[in-house]
Amino acid sequence: MTVIRSLLLCAVCCSSGAFSTTIQADVVPVPETVASEKIEGAKPRNVVFILSDDHRYDAMSFMGHPLAKTPHMDAMARNGAHLKNAFVTTSLCSPSRASILTGLYTFRHRVIDNQRPVPEGTLFFPQYLQDAGYKTGFIGKWHMGHVSDEPRPGFDYWFSFKGQGNYYPPSENYTLNDNGKRVPQDGYITTLLTRKAVEFLEQQSDSEQPFFLYLSHKAVHGPFTPEPKYKGTLKDVPFELPESSEPVTDNLRNRPRWLLDQRNSWHGMDFPLHTDTPVEDYYKSYCEALRTVDDSIGSVMEQLKKMGIYDDTVVIYMGDNGYMFGEYGLIDKRVAYETSSRVPMLMQCPSLIKGGTVVDEVVANIDIAPTVMEAMGLKKPTHMDGQSFLPLAQGQSIPWRDYFLYVYYWEQNFPQTPTHFSLRGDQYKYTTYYGLWDTDELYDIQADPMEQTNLIHEPSYEKIKNQMQKRLYEMMDELGGMQVPLNPPRGRQRNKRLRDRNGVESADFPEAFIVDEPLRKELVD
Repeated sequence: MTVIRSLLLCAVCCSSGAFSTTIQADVVPVPETVASEKIEGAKPRNVVFILSDDHRYDAMSFMGHPLAKTPHMDAMARNGAHLKNAFVTTSLCSPSRASILTGLYTFRHRVIDNQRPVPEGTLFFPQYLQDAGYKTGFIGKWHMGHVSDEPRPGFDYWFSFKGQGNYYPPSENYTLNDNGKRVPQDGYITTLLTRKAVEFLEQQSDSEQPFFLYLSHKAVHGPFTPEPKYKGTLKDVPFELPESSEPVTDNLRNRPRWLLDQRNSWHGMDFPLHTDTPVEDYYKSYCEALRTVDDSIGSVMEQLKKMGIYDDTVVIYMGDNGYMFGEYGLIDKRVAYETSSRVPMLMQCPSLIKGGTVVDEVVANIDIAPTVMEAMGLKKPTHMDGQSFLPLAQGQSIPWRDYFLYVYYWEQNFPQTPTHFSLRGDQYKYTTYYGLWDTDELYDIQADPMEQTNLIHEPSYEKIKNQMQKRLYEMMDELGGMQVPLNPPRGRQRNKRLRDRNGVESADFPEAFIVDEPLRKELVD
């Protein structure tokens, strides 16, 4: 097997308490076959992984959110670990889900948008669980290859639907795939998926082998549709837009032009999804729909208690990407800003993880596969980019990343957001926009967590910018991300602007780009 030498950027704790900045690691191509390898002496645990859609990192009541009510997520944080700095490599449904299932960065698994199927030869980590003799089940939204809901490799039981699915069946003839059989959708999708998950757990009661359940909710993806008992419950709750939603009337703060123009677009708060619906209405429906996802967690926990395996089962909850409700003048996700790329993540196993643990390190969707495999007593395959954060949740000090890489590739369907690459460290975040005559961005995310003051043109930050730019392209090069994946157009183009909201004119250039006199007196120096 060919091995590509790579530089893995990690923080390694030394005995003195200092940190070195790099360690060497090997990036290994994805193998053609699955061969699981057990960790000697390890006790395999049952694992339940619960994924929601578009759940932003702060929309949990224990985080002090003004609208979200999440008692069961709050309980997971009390009884286990809150991984407070969890991110996705691409803030978009299919790429994020592919990174979860493969342990690979987006440019390695090549699922770069929501339109294409998974490339032939892709390996999903549940295939390793099957190879080890463990029972596996997938219930819910798959989305990669949205025109099909056929069972995918790695799962003994399969219950899914095509594409985004529907909160309620759109017609009498609408069906889902129940392990290869067509069945009608029985009511509200979140409660249906929860019921199927509980049934899968019940079937494991007499099993002597560990099991892995992947419960993948449609909620809280738009159009946000709450369960009837929660619909309208937030109607009278006070609401304030974020400070960053204020319109920019000039460009003295050196914002990207694409960002300012996107405010009046499908993904902008002035023309959200090409409607005149206020952001407040979207946000409240979103949080009302989230209530049933939280109930789902409670139902899973209750079933584990009934089975007598609650204390020894690892339960991980995560969102597939963040979501914006007015931040930077935007809605939706895709961008590298914190409210888009950061997600909620909770982990519980009372026999392994101390309640109330808070993990500060940056963990990611590429780390889910190695984490689940370690919890189930299997070694991480060498080709995976992520690593297990189970030791972090247990309070151990282990070598870990000090930089996190984010990528997004332009989609013709939603042409407002450009291809961009971002590098996030503990203090600074650098983002570059590929192929645009526009400004890059540099933020001090400790001093400016909402990323409002772009430092990229400040002379005193020139060295930091150059260092992070160099580091980003080194990582892209070493990990095989220097070739931009291209896809032929597919899907409708959401490219309209609203005339009466300055829809005819584009934004000003950043102030740093503007000069008052020629920079050269002659054509030849």
